[in-house]
Amino acid sequence: QVQLVESGGGLVQAGGSLRLSCAASGRFFSINDMGWYRQAPGKQREWVARIFSGGSTNYADSVKGRFTISRDNAKNTVYLQMNSLKPEDTAVYYCNANVRVGESNGNYWGQGTRVTVSS
Repeated sequence: QVQLVESGGGLVQAGGSLRLSCAASGRFFSINDMGWYRQAPGKQREWVARIFSGGSTNYADSVKGRFTISRDNAKNTVYLQMNSLKPEDTAVYYCNANVRVGESNGNYWGQGTRVTVSS
């Protein structure tokens, strides 16, 4: 069993910053890659950023240059530093991880943390 717990969401004014964290726990062999997704009211969940086991990162065009994803392997934690926030960034942000558990790999999701950006 793998658990992902996000934290760091909140209310911020446009132009401000937030740092989200996602900590993985449970019994697993390793974490392959981790990412962030978000879902705004009335919209589908969209991919935001991903960081791979080798350290490479990818970002959605909508956040490129403003958001930075990083990971601390010793803590099994992934972060999302969000700068220059815009009202359109308002969403519930979800952590995702591809994890090796036993003989298999599986995708796991956190419960989400809400980010609200006011104008």
